[in-house]
Amino acid sequence: MPAAPPAAPGTDTGAGASAAASDPASVTDGTPATSAPVPGDAARDDAISSAAPATASAIASAPATASAPGDAPPGNVAAITQRELRREAWEMAMRRNRVVRWFVSWLPHRVTITLRTVLRWQHSLVAKVKRRWHRSLQLRVISTTLVISALMIAVLGFFLTYQIADGLLANAENTAHSQALAGLNVARSLPDLNVPPGSNSAAENFIRTAARTLQQQTGIADTNYYVVVGLRSYDQPDYQRTFTHWISLSVKIDETLPPALIKNVEKEQDSAAAAGTGDNTLYYAPTTLAFTNGQASMPAITVGTPLGRYYELYFVFPLDAEQQSLHIVQTTLIGAGLALIALLAAIASLVTRWVVVPVRHAAQAAQRLRAGHLGERMTVGGADDLGALATSFNEMAATLQGQLRELEELSKAQRQFVSDVSHELRTPMTTIRMAAEILFEARENLDAAAARSAELLQSQIERFEVLLADLLEISRHDANVATLDAEPIDICDLARRSADDAQQLAERRGCRIEFRLPAEPCIAEVDKRRVDRILRNLLVNAVEHGEGKDVYVTVSGDRDAVAVAVRDHGVGLAPGEEQLVFERFWRADPARARTTGGTGLGLAIALEDAHLHGGWLQAWGERGRGSVFRLTVPRYAGQPIAGSPLPLGPDEADVLDLGSRLSAMGVGLVPGSGHA
Repeated sequence: MPAAPPAAPGTDTGAGASAAASDPASVTDGTPATSAPVPGDAARDDAISSAAPATASAIASAPATASAPGDAPPGNVAAITQRELRREAWEMAMRRNRVVRWFVSWLPHRVTITLRTVLRWQHSLVAKVKRRWHRSLQLRVISTTLVISALMIAVLGFFLTYQIADGLLANAENTAHSQALAGLNVARSLPDLNVPPGSNSAAENFIRTAARTLQQQTGIADTNYYVVVGLRSYDQPDYQRTFTHWISLSVKIDETLPPALIKNVEKEQDSAAAAGTGDNTLYYAPTTLAFTNGQASMPAITVGTPLGRYYELYFVFPLDAEQQSLHIVQTTLIGAGLALIALLAAIASLVTRWVVVPVRHAAQAAQRLRAGHLGERMTVGGADDLGALATSFNEMAATLQGQLRELEELSKAQRQFVSDVSHELRTPMTTIRMAAEILFEARENLDAAAARSAELLQSQIERFEVLLADLLEISRHDANVATLDAEPIDICDLARRSADDAQQLAERRGCRIEFRLPAEPCIAEVDKRRVDRILRNLLVNAVEHGEGKDVYVTVSGDRDAVAVAVRDHGVGLAPGEEQLVFERFWRADPARARTTGGTGLGLAIALEDAHLHGGWLQAWGERGRGSVFRLTVPRYAGQPIAGSPLPLGPDEADVLDLGSRLSAMGVGLVPGSGHA
């Protein structure tokens, strides 16, 4: 069975993942393959959530499985399913919500799968839109232009529509006023207007005669208003007030005439009767014209006025013509607005394209320039601002190209100078060494001061030879002429042999070098000489800066890589010194003496050797807690690595020791953190 893939950041691992992997129905989606509600899903998710901190703590403290920050975890950490690898932060947050888990546990299996698929599709779509929005200046400009122009056109359209509708309504009211006055004058000339109706038939005859007379003013075929004449009901209690249309009674009087308008007309009629005078006062009210023959209702204006002492006169003016005119205006405004929005979008797209395309070309040219194509230039298309941008970019690129060539030539000259000086110093250095060896061998025949001088001369000449060798090696790396002679080597055996030189220094310091090696060999294709030099340098530095405390060497490997970690418990490193420690001739404390005669180039050469293998050399340290130097190389030469089998930090023994000390002090550890 192949090893499970490494866990992505933010995914659950450990016991919960193993439980999920053991369920055949959870291989793809993590829910049982049944349509009945399964409350056990919530319990299983609770187990996953509760087991996650403990699992993360175990992973962080295990020296053979945990990974450093920024490294991909190894494949043998735990049995992690593909379902957990695909989980994103939002999905994990929903799964940890108890209300969501309770609700989902009672849903059918297929509904749960469909809901999860829809949510993933929605989040994927939103993420793509956000990414496109943030990465496209042209899209943002066009979208902003569309939104702003649409809002402005909508506001302007509403304003124009309101003004036009108000004008049409005012014109309709003026027309209704004129026609109603004319009809009122005609009605007042009718006989029997002020004669009290003696019977219902007499009242109906007068009402029909008045309605027919007033309706015929414009002709039956071109009716532009409807007339309603009514009899006051309380003046003649024996008769019911009748509202009559002039021919077919097609107007629904109760639905058409507003009650408020009728009251106003009756009040005016009472006032006129009390004063004994006639008045031309007209009352207006908006209404809905309803027909008895099933014709569609329409908006209208009702004009009411008293007709003598016994009758009431109403004119209903339909607004269908005005409504059609307003509809045409609205349609025209909407069409013109949409056309204007499209035109503005096209103009914005064209303008932004004029600006964005040269900027995009400049970005592409800058990327190619960053990639090393120093001859990349922009096309100058004019004398405007964009042309000035292209010209300035080309001048900058030319200046940068010239300066880089000068720096390259200067660097090449410096490397050649160092190489030549190192080579030229070898011949006189050999002569000086031979003379120093003769003096060193004859020191017993010399006085004390001369003998001490011979010993110092011998030791400093050896250090100078090491410095010359390091200078030659670093010059090869700078000139990119260093070669890799890779062969399969057991890193465990190589680590033991590399500790021989540091063991003597450790004995003088009163400390030991302890090994934590796996039972199986850790074979990797490496350059034996270079890896041996890296490990010897790390071990000597660990003993020198360990302040007499034991040094631990841990070796571990996985399917793709092998790692060696050297742990000391000395002064450690200050924040930010994890990178500075690999610089040439850098020293954390300039006043600290070099008891081993180091040149200051050891870690710089070790880092270059690690890079030559395609591996990593990383450091961790804290003041008072010591430091860890971790070498990670691929198992096969030229194979890329994605993670390290060893953590870059305190190992399990340090965590347990710290936990025991804090427990004795009454302080607990935060699960999964490794800190108090």
